[in-house]
Amino acid sequence: MHLTSSTASVERARVAVAVAFVVNGFAFASWISRVPAARDALGLSSAGLGLLLLCIAVGSTVALPLTGPVVHRIGPARGVSAGAVVAVAGLLLLALGLGSGQVLAAGAGLTLVGVGVGGWDVAMNIEGAAVERRLDRALMPRLHAGFSVGTVAGALLGAGAAALAVPLAAQLVVTAVLALGAIAVATRSFLPMEPRTAEEHAAGSGVGRAWREPRTLLVGLSTLAFAFTEGTANDWLAVALVDGHGVGEAAAAVGFAVFVAAMTAVRVVGGTLLDRFGRVVVLRTGGVTAVLGLLLFVTAPAVPLALVGAVLWGAGAALGFPVGMSAAADDPALAAARVSVVSSISYTAFLAGPPLIGFVAEVTGVLQALLVVLAVLAAGLLAAGATRPLRTADAG
Repeated sequence: MHLTSSTASVERARVAVAVAFVVNGFAFASWISRVPAARDALGLSSAGLGLLLLCIAVGSTVALPLTGPVVHRIGPARGVSAGAVVAVAGLLLLALGLGSGQVLAAGAGLTLVGVGVGGWDVAMNIEGAAVERRLDRALMPRLHAGFSVGTVAGALLGAGAAALAVPLAAQLVVTAVLALGAIAVATRSFLPMEPRTAEEHAAGSGVGRAWREPRTLLVGLSTLAFAFTEGTANDWLAVALVDGHGVGEAAAAVGFAVFVAAMTAVRVVGGTLLDRFGRVVVLRTGGVTAVLGLLLFVTAPAVPLALVGAVLWGAGAALGFPVGMSAAADDPALAAARVSVVSSISYTAFLAGPPLIGFVAEVTGVLQALLVVLAVLAAGLLAAGATRPLRTADAG
């Protein structure tokens, strides 16, 4: 009876953490799929839009180094809940800024969104890794597929709202209410916090040690490269379709949904691919695929070919982040610290990416500016070897 009860609680936690990933993606994409509408509402140039998008990365970058110790103390359930509350407050402030045309209010809202989403992201990955260990089977790629499913849903919501001329501010209010309600229910089924020994309390979260580990830093670099590849599409793919390929806003939102759908499909089968070929081969193959897709997207003479490029771009970038989280969590004792560090490093991509692409776009145009991704991805592919699973003797 005890075994059945324990198994049932782990299965409930698996569903609950999957919901957290889906809702996180939904909340993010319902905003990001309509970046062109935000640009127009605030009257921003490409460089100005890059700086606005920087706000969400600044918030996440500030929050991430603190999240590991906080989650270590309060647990993933409270960490996800707190992050969701802050993110929802940010969405509401962003809606207010967009509705009134106030750039500062919109930027402050996006900063809060970044703080909330950053904390939410680390906490749900720590919970996902814990459930994965309890189940003793690969789970992280499917959880990130859940995030992608959420982003597809959010992108389609954005496309529908754009087609119906629904103001972005109104859309964000609806998104905020739905997200907060779903997280309030889901986190009730997270795994209970395990009691800590006196030695563990004395050792603290281990974040300082994790920042000095070469493997953790290299895993962070590899994850950063794939995050930059994915994040550039999140921020600029819709804009590039509008400005570079001449499509309308609704069609651009659909194009973004195509990109995310490709990521989702690969993440669904990601566990099988990783079990068969290993982390390093899968990451490097994905990186090459992303390069080919990005080149096709930029140089395509027609929109259908550009969408094929978006599919390859999304498929290639799909497994970088989940593999990085799994690699960081190989040792359960230091999972919270290492996930926090790898997340902090990888989110630097979101800090540097939006303004970098924006400033380059001012000179070259948006499509050509996207080629910056190639240099970053090359560095990440070189570091991908660090994601090999830890041997038992290396753990700890």
